[in-house]
Amino acid sequence: MPVKNDNPLYEELMKDYDTTLDHSGINGERIAKRLYELSQIGFVQIGGVKRPGFSDEEKAAKELVKKWMAEAGLLVKEDGAGNIMARLEGKSNGAAIASGSHVDSVPNGGNFDGPLGVLSALEVAASWKETGYIPEKPYEVIVFSDEEGSRFNSGLTGSQAMTGAITELEMAQLRDYNGETLEQVLAHYGSSLDAFKTAKRDLSELELFVEVHIEQGKKLEKADQPVGIVNGIAGPAWLEVEFVGEAGHAGNTPMIGRKDSLVTAAEFLQSIPEFPKTVSDTAVATVGKLDVFPNGANVIPEKVKLLVDIRDINEEPRDRLIDQLIEQAEKIAAKNNIQVNSKLNTRIQPVPIVEDLQKRLAVSLEKFGISPTYIPSGAGHDAMNLGRFIPVAMLFVRSKDGISHNPKEWSSLNDCVTGIHVLKDFVEDAMNR
Repeated sequence: MPVKNDNPLYEELMKDYDTTLDHSGINGERIAKRLYELSQIGFVQIGGVKRPGFSDEEKAAKELVKKWMAEAGLLVKEDGAGNIMARLEGKSNGAAIASGSHVDSVPNGGNFDGPLGVLSALEVAASWKETGYIPEKPYEVIVFSDEEGSRFNSGLTGSQAMTGAITELEMAQLRDYNGETLEQVLAHYGSSLDAFKTAKRDLSELELFVEVHIEQGKKLEKADQPVGIVNGIAGPAWLEVEFVGEAGHAGNTPMIGRKDSLVTAAEFLQSIPEFPKTVSDTAVATVGKLDVFPNGANVIPEKVKLLVDIRDINEEPRDRLIDQLIEQAEKIAAKNNIQVNSKLNTRIQPVPIVEDLQKRLAVSLEKFGISPTYIPSGAGHDAMNLGRFIPVAMLFVRSKDGISHNPKEWSSLNDCVTGIHVLKDFVEDAMNR
C-alpha cells in the first residue's frame, strides 16, 4: 500500500516569506518549490528524506537538478564518480568561480543539508539569466556524490574522487550497508570503477570554490543573524582507545583487586571534557562509540574499546589534544592496573579559510545589513577536500534550534534567500578581480 505523503514543506516555507527579498533576479518561490520537489525524492513519512549516496534516490535528485541547470543555460556534465558539473561561460576564458554542495542525505535526514547549497549556487546562475548578466569569468555549479557517507560509512566520496584524495586501497576496502563493493555499487548506479578513477580533475580549472550550507548549530540564532562566515573547517581525528583488564564473576570476585576495564574507561570518559579548552576555543572531543567485551550482565568487563572523535579548525592544537588524551588514558590505566592500547585510525587535515576571503564575505554581508558572525565548522564538507588544492570559502545559513540530520531540520526561506543574495554578491565581486 503506498505511503501517504503529508509533506507541507512548500507551504511552510512560503508562509512567512518576505517578498521584498525577490530582486536582482533571485526568486524565493522558485527556491521553495525546488526544495519541495527535492524533498519528494526519498520522502519518509516522519517528514525527512532518505537519499543515500549512489542510490536510485540520489540519482533521481541529481537528474532533477540537471534539468534545472539546463533551464538556467548551463552546460551540464557528469563524471565517473557521479559528480555533476554545470558550467556557464564568461566573457573571458580561464579558471572558473564555482559553488555547490550535495543532494544525498543521512537516513531520515532533513531537507536543507546539501540541497540548500546546490540550489543557492544554481539560483545565482538563474538570476543572471533573468537579468541578462554575463559574468566576467566562467561559473560552475557542482553537485558532489555521497557527501554524507551513509552508503559506505565514509563520506565525501565524490569530492575525494574529484581531488584524487581516495587511494586504490581505500577504493578496494569500501563496502556498503549491503556488503557490496564500490565496484558493484557503481555498476548499479550506471558507472564503473574505471570511470570512477578518471574523475580526478585538474583543479587549476577552478579559481575559487564557495559553499553555502546550513549552520547545524546555534551561533547564528544566538547572534540573531541570518547568515554567517565560516572561518575554518575542522579536520577530524579518530583515536581508538582499548582498555584491557581481567574478566571475572560479578558475584564471586571481591571489589578489592578487580581489573575492571569499564570502570577505567568510564573514568577516562569523564575526564575528556576538560581537555579541549586547554588547547583552543574551537577544539572538541566526543566519544559516541563504545564496545564492551564480553558484555555479559554478570561478568566483569575484560575489555572496552572506544573511539574519541577529536576536531579543531587548526592542526597543531588538534594534534596536541590527541597527545594529551593518549597520556591521560595511560595515566588512568596505570592507576587502575589496566593495560591500555591507543591507535589513531583517522587524521584529516583541517582547512582554515584564508583571512582575505573572510573579509570579502564580510563586505558582502554588510551590504545587506548583516553583522558578520564567524563560526568554525565542526562538520566536514566537500569544500574541505577542495580546500587542500584551491582557495575555498563558506557561508552558513541560520538553523532553527541548531537541529540537523533530522526531519526537524529547518532554515526559514527569508534566511535561505538572504544567503543567496550574499553568495551572488560575493561571486560577482570575485568575477571582477
